[in-house]
Amino acid sequence: MDNCRTRVFQAAQVAGLSPELTTSWVWSISIGVGVTGIILSWISREPIITAWSTPAAAFLVAALATTPYEEAIGAYLVSAIAFVLLGLSGYFEKVIRLIPSGIAAGLLAGILLQFGIGAFGGMSVDPLLAGMLILAYVVLKRFTARYAVVGILLLGVVLLLVQERVDLSALELRLAAPVFTMPSFSFNALLSVALPLFLITLTGQYMPGMLVLRNDGFKTSANPILTITGLGSLLMAPFGSHAFNVAAITAAICTGKEAHDDPSKRWVAGIAAGVFYILVGVFGVTLAAVFMAFPQAFISTLAGLALLGTIGGSLASAMDDPKSREAALITFLASAANITLLGIGGAFWGLVIGLGSYLVLNGRLPRRQTVELVACSGEASQ
Repeated sequence: MDNCRTRVFQAAQVAGLSPELTTSWVWSISIGVGVTGIILSWISREPIITAWSTPAAAFLVAALATTPYEEAIGAYLVSAIAFVLLGLSGYFEKVIRLIPSGIAAGLLAGILLQFGIGAFGGMSVDPLLAGMLILAYVVLKRFTARYAVVGILLLGVVLLLVQERVDLSALELRLAAPVFTMPSFSFNALLSVALPLFLITLTGQYMPGMLVLRNDGFKTSANPILTITGLGSLLMAPFGSHAFNVAAITAAICTGKEAHDDPSKRWVAGIAAGVFYILVGVFGVTLAAVFMAFPQAFISTLAGLALLGTIGGSLASAMDDPKSREAALITFLASAANITLLGIGGAFWGLVIGLGSYLVLNGRLPRRQTVELVACSGEASQ
């Protein structure tokens, strides 16, 4: 989330947006994903975490340099309408059902690998802080696994305060405020902003996000997720929001055993995440200053350790079936390589390479899994 917020600020700077418009952008995406996540989690009783599109924010750094802001807003609206229509059509759910579970698990492990490496990379930068967090994590995992991440968070904050490495003296409470921008529509913005925004968000966020849910056993259809996030994007676009989507990295923390041993109770994590996003929207400027006050090694180590369980579980699932093991390994490595071609990020290309490998090695996608997923989806909708 911090990286995406940085991209938003960078894109806003390139576009020459005022501080008021930039704050409105952060307000709209934070409030929007918070509300849509709460609605989806409450309705489905599953941890549906929504977020704003990180690859799309990176794309907008270049796109907003040549596109008037009012036309970009119009392009956001067109992209949002396209997601609503796709959700209502039901076609995206049919594609998701065809992806083998081993490929999905390998994709997730590859996406998250860099975060896991980052947890230990902090040892080179700040050995005392990172070392203490890693040691505390292992000890807490032994005795109270569910609260291990919360424990190392509190321990790290205390350690930084004792070392006087956190300066909050200049912190002030500031509320964000929305600013409405009348959209403008042009054929150029449709092709250069709306179409790439739709494709990048669909392949780089929705696809891996849905596979995260499937990997942890949740069978909610993609159709209502696309429709509700699309409607949320549509409502918030005039205030600067570019695109909402189902989360992948953030969701991986909330959909696994770390959230709750009982999968039927993990939906509460989706509600909690939504509430936090709303707080980020309301107090965005203040909270950003708080996060910036902490050393980068602390943030990266904490994030990586929080995802270790998910990475390990995904790797185990990816290697479980001998028939898909090699294709899953290829998916994992290709995703971890974070290939970027034609403006599309590594999650999409990792999935394409993995599915292509599976088809070559096995001749077809597994019919049995497709049937099982359809059956599970039907049960979930009843």
